[in-house]
Amino acid sequence: MYFNHYPIYLFLFIGLISLAGCKKKDMSLKLNEPRNIKGVISYKRSFGDLNDTHLKVAQTLGIPPLASREAAEQMKEKLVRIANNERYAVDSLTHSIPYLVPSAGKLLDSIGANFLDSLTSKGLNPNQIIVTSVLRTQDDVKRLRRRNGNASLNSAHFYGTTFDVSWKRFKKVEDKDGRPLQDVSADTLKLVLAEVLRDLRKKDKCYIKYELKQGCFHITAR
Repeated sequence: MYFNHYPIYLFLFIGLISLAGCKKKDMSLKLNEPRNIKGVISYKRSFGDLNDTHLKVAQTLGIPPLASREAAEQMKEKLVRIANNERYAVDSLTHSIPYLVPSAGKLLDSIGANFLDSLTSKGLNPNQIIVTSVLRTQDDVKRLRRRNGNASLNSAHFYGTTFDVSWKRFKKVEDKDGRPLQDVSADTLKLVLAEVLRDLRKKDKCYIKYELKQGCFHITAR
């Protein structure tokens, strides 16, 4: 009799253990616990690499300028496509296309991953950087100049080595189990992003120009 019921007792015992080990998911608002957030002394001084500096390395490491998006399709074997992923978000690109040379794609991955890691270490809820501009063809720049006469005809964006990351907007990462997360201000996120970019620039990974009017960091892989 004992042996006949043993499997049932064992099943019940395992069930009780499992229930005891299950804790109710904490659904309270997860607050930020900010710490060690310093930013940089000056955005302009820390990220003052001029267009000529960007251009020189872009022309050395990048692809030849492309006349049109159709021409870009023929260069795909030399480029990597970027898209929304766990490290960064890509904005709706109206005047550029989502391609970079492999070294620039790798740099973008590093920026996104380092930014998320820094937020965690500084007690802040996760947010992603947003890429706002990538590879531009000559046709793209012509169309852009109709809206913005200051758009450069000699841009590092022509070469697939350069991308822009917003410092005004970030994408909040929602908790996978639905726990509400306290927002992090854009000003605070900008400080953390600046620290990440400063460190990569010091390691000679990139050149960076702080763009005030465009609200972005203009970044070229080295």
